[in-house]
Amino acid sequence: MTPASPHNSSGSSLPRRGLEAFASRDFRRYQLARVAVILGAEAQSVAVAWQVYSITHRAIDLGYTGLALFLPGLIFLLPAGHVADRFDRRRVILTCYALQVFCTGALVELARNNTENILAIYAVLFVIGTGRAFSSPASSALIPHLVPETHFVNAVTWGGAIFQLANITGPALGGLLFTLPLSGLLAKSRLEGAGIVYVFTLGTVVWFLVLVGSLKVRPGRMEHRDLSMKVLLAGFKYVWRVRLLLGSFSLDLFVVLLGGAVALMPIFAHEILHQGPRGLGMLRAAPAVGAVTMSLIMARFPLHRRAGRWLFICVSIFGAATVVFGLSHTLWLSLASLAIAGAADTISVIIRGSLLQLATPPAMRGRVSAVNSLFIGASNELGEFESGLTAQWWGAVRATVIGGVGALVVAGLWSAIFPSLRNADELTAESLREHVPAAQEVLSGL
Repeated sequence: MTPASPHNSSGSSLPRRGLEAFASRDFRRYQLARVAVILGAEAQSVAVAWQVYSITHRAIDLGYTGLALFLPGLIFLLPAGHVADRFDRRRVILTCYALQVFCTGALVELARNNTENILAIYAVLFVIGTGRAFSSPASSALIPHLVPETHFVNAVTWGGAIFQLANITGPALGGLLFTLPLSGLLAKSRLEGAGIVYVFTLGTVVWFLVLVGSLKVRPGRMEHRDLSMKVLLAGFKYVWRVRLLLGSFSLDLFVVLLGGAVALMPIFAHEILHQGPRGLGMLRAAPAVGAVTMSLIMARFPLHRRAGRWLFICVSIFGAATVVFGLSHTLWLSLASLAIAGAADTISVIIRGSLLQLATPPAMRGRVSAVNSLFIGASNELGEFESGLTAQWWGAVRATVIGGVGALVVAGLWSAIFPSLRNADELTAESLREHVPAAQEVLSGL
């Protein structure tokens, strides 16, 4: 790991408790950049969805927009991880977002010309998804270079809180910009609705490039071997050999696959809780509220010991809260259970994110992060499909309750199958090395 330079500090030798990661200049700038670009991306997703539906008036075409963004992550999984390890991760991120500048500019032009060509929009989204596929593992692997190892867990915690806040605010901001009245410069430039949102997104991406370009950290090349299938598959092989990581990744995959109820919230809001769109919005926001609240608590009172046990406890709480949500017939209990599930999931995310980086050698972090992205993507995308399918078979209530029980069963089984994950103690590279047997031997065999 390349620790953050003392010159990157804010100048205070004793940063305020809970804000240790922000003592690093590079970390502050990177998080400011993330806030902007996430706001822009979420706002853009609202505009794209509305534009596509206004052209075709078919629900399935909305699904294709998500598919266009998701497919590149599968297609370019292996090369994206290799690129993040082979080249300077900061330069990889800058290149990917420079590509997005051109893509968002293309969306602006399509909106200005009132295009009816839905395939052109999908093509632009596919290129944006390609950029994200390569930037995601590079971004994940860059974080340990921005702060000292002692502040890494704090950095992961704040990164999660910032993501949740921007994720909540972005769609609302997109909807607001979409409805701006035409006047003055907007009318002259023929910008309205989606076009206004895309210009905003373009500005956030440019801001992101400026801030990331100003980072002092230079990670350099981590992987020095030439491209080969062995090098490309090294991330999968490393995760398979290091059971601490295999257990962590697969635990998240199956728990989210079984216990996720996001796709069924419209059914609960309308048919069970007898609420309208406002109630649905409250249900969708509740997990994020719990997540942000817990992130702030964890930043102030970080987890010091027994990380593995806390991971399984939080996964169990997530499963139990899902069961309560499935059985609830009152809005307040449903909101409370979702907030608790979001809070428990946040602790799990912090622990798993720390394990991912601290139990992985710097030269492998890009490829291992790419593998983790595959697990996360599969759990989210397949989880929505699984929820819809089981709800069709058993009804929304039974499907949600069975999914929550399934998450509890997985937590129990994984605790027995992966003792190294259960026994993980401090979230430090030194402490985790005892759970990564013969790391150098594993690496030499890749």
